[in-house]
Amino acid sequence: MKITVNNQERDTQSVNLLQLAAELSLPAQGVAMAMNNRMIPRTSWADTPLAEGASIVIIQAACGG
Repeated sequence: MKITVNNQERDTQSVNLLQLAAELSLPAQGVAMAMNNRMIPRTSWADTPLAEGASIVIIQAACGG
């Protein structure tokens, strides 16, 4: 299916956010995801299905000064 990740269209076989995180090799900590302008807690990623045309925003924490 086609989804948008951080404003870039991509094809995915993932069926939920947890699988998408694994597909994208996201780190285990310091990452937040929103789907269709709604933040999804990490504990709900496995229970949050992806749908054709979904808009995903991934935010990664960064250290620095």
